[in-house]
Amino acid sequence: MIDLKLKDDQYEFKGVNHTREVIRAILVNEDNKILLEKIVDNDMFGPRDYYETPGGGAKENETHLETLKREIAEECGYLISDDIVLIGKVKDYYNLINRENHNYYYIARVIGKCEQHLEADELRRIAAFCWVDIDEAISLYENMQNVLVGKLVKQRELPILKYYLAVKKKVGN
Repeated sequence: MIDLKLKDDQYEFKGVNHTREVIRAILVNEDNKILLEKIVDNDMFGPRDYYETPGGGAKENETHLETLKREIAEECGYLISDDIVLIGKVKDYYNLINRENHNYYYIARVIGKCEQHLEADELRRIAAFCWVDIDEAISLYENMQNVLVGKLVKQRELPILKYYLAVKKKVGN
């Protein structure tokens, strides 16, 4: 399992005033492809043009499985199985908003579809949902923006994707 601690070198550090627990998925479909969200926006973080794994913040007293099921259903419109597998933890920072993030990455399998419920900021920010094989996902991350928040996402998620590939090769899936 990966356990990383990363720094934000893109925005000035002005202290941390809150922590967010974020639960994310390497979401796998029946074709063994994974789902990535294409993020395009221009906001307080600057121009955004990168990929990100699906997931989101845990609510109070919510388990990681409950968070992942809720987030994947709301954000992506998919149901997942109960047998999620933790493959990594990443502690990182978003200095611009004074936040420390505790990211937990799970492998989760799609078992069905459901109604998607995107929030207004997600509708604006998520340009597309892309099912890709793991090699393509790694290539997309290696070639995506390497500045501002895109760099922070890349340094957080690329090692997770590479680790997933290594595990996948080891177990022969």
